[in-house]
Amino acid sequence: MRTTAAWRIAFWTTLAFSLGTFAAFFIVYIFVAQEIRARSDAWLTGEAHVLAQVAQNTPRDRLYDHMVEEVAELAMQEVPDERSSRGEQLNSVFFFRGDSNQGGDTLFVGPASKDAFWRAIQNAHLVAGVAQSVKVEGWRPIFRVVMPLRQGENTIYLGLSERGATHTLHKLTRRFLWVWTGTVFFGFLISYLSARRTLLRVERITETVARIGSQELDERLPEQPNSDEISRLANTFNHMLGRIQASVNQLRTVTDSVAHDLKSPVTSIRGALEGVLSGENSEEWRDAVGQAIEGLDRVSALLNTMLDVAEADAGALHLERAPLNLSEIVAQLVNLYQPAMAERHHELRADLESAVMADADPGFINRTLSNLLDNELVHLPPGCQINIQLRSHEGTAELVVEDNGPGFPPEIAGRAFGRFVKGNRSPGNGLGLAFVDAVVQAHGGTVRVSDRPSGGASVRLSLPVSAVQLA
Repeated sequence: MRTTAAWRIAFWTTLAFSLGTFAAFFIVYIFVAQEIRARSDAWLTGEAHVLAQVAQNTPRDRLYDHMVEEVAELAMQEVPDERSSRGEQLNSVFFFRGDSNQGGDTLFVGPASKDAFWRAIQNAHLVAGVAQSVKVEGWRPIFRVVMPLRQGENTIYLGLSERGATHTLHKLTRRFLWVWTGTVFFGFLISYLSARRTLLRVERITETVARIGSQELDERLPEQPNSDEISRLANTFNHMLGRIQASVNQLRTVTDSVAHDLKSPVTSIRGALEGVLSGENSEEWRDAVGQAIEGLDRVSALLNTMLDVAEADAGALHLERAPLNLSEIVAQLVNLYQPAMAERHHELRADLESAVMADADPGFINRTLSNLLDNELVHLPPGCQINIQLRSHEGTAELVVEDNGPGFPPEIAGRAFGRFVKGNRSPGNGLGLAFVDAVVQAHGGTVRVSDRPSGGASVRLSLPVSAVQLA
């Protein structure tokens, strides 16, 4: 049990509580002891002054000692009757009127012989009117003694033992220790049970998470109706499991798509090479090798695009930025794609602002723009019109590619930039727009796709302009 977190939480909590309460009692103990002593000293000082007045005002005749003794005994009877558990009187009081000369006239009223008290008083160096502690030989308790008045050679002393006050404090301490021990024990028990009950919920979460494997991602932790920290932990685990399940499902989808997309060119390459092995015509040999090289190029391009998109999603795409004239690059690509567009009976128009500069990687920008034009070439039916516009506006270079074709398929609405997302009739691999989005975001830009109100698709791409152009 001592290895559990519940034990450690209960132990340290109880230890802090016990030390705190003990320190608090110690402070209270000091205050109570001071208050008891202050009350005893106040009573002692008051009675001593009364006895001094009586001794001073009583005529010095043969009844003087008797009258002073009677008054002293009456004063002693006012002391609280503090008794021990065995019934013995705890408070002891003595009255002493002594002569500073040895062998002089003395008067003593007290619990024992006056000699021990007189020696203790002579060794104490008392100050008039101030209660001081005096140790009397043969007595365990300390006496508080007051010397209120000196009358010539005679001095009056009144003493009260601290045995009753000490007994009261000891009784208070014993009772506190019993209560303190019980409180600490029950506090530890309650803390342990509460912590154990709480941590059992964490243990159930641990067991559930330990059971979850790659094939059991649909299992979820039980969620409590309250909203404490452990309930929020369970909710966070459930959300995390949901994201992991979605990622695993997406990974499986991507893996299946990659396997499917790689299967066709690999099969084509294998067939072409088998044909070369079985044929003897050198011309056919050259054609087969050419087809194999084209297939390998498609596989290589697919793998490179997948790696680039993955690196961009992870924020690790390496860009070699340089001031780039987007107007020249777009114009070159338009000229390059013009013959292919003409074969499909497409009309390609370009409206380009001159010298639009951007800090960008030339290779990735070329591939990005080529992907956009390839999409237009592959997905549009013959006889469409394609418009390309390039403008610089408020610190950004905006490129818009629009067409009057059928627009984006409904099945990819809202997820056109996802990897391997494509229409049902699309011959591509679903990585074109994903690559465009990844590269543009790596450059700090944005890309949006939409369907035009008049029909067709629109792709709007924005990149930060170069500092050269801003200057």
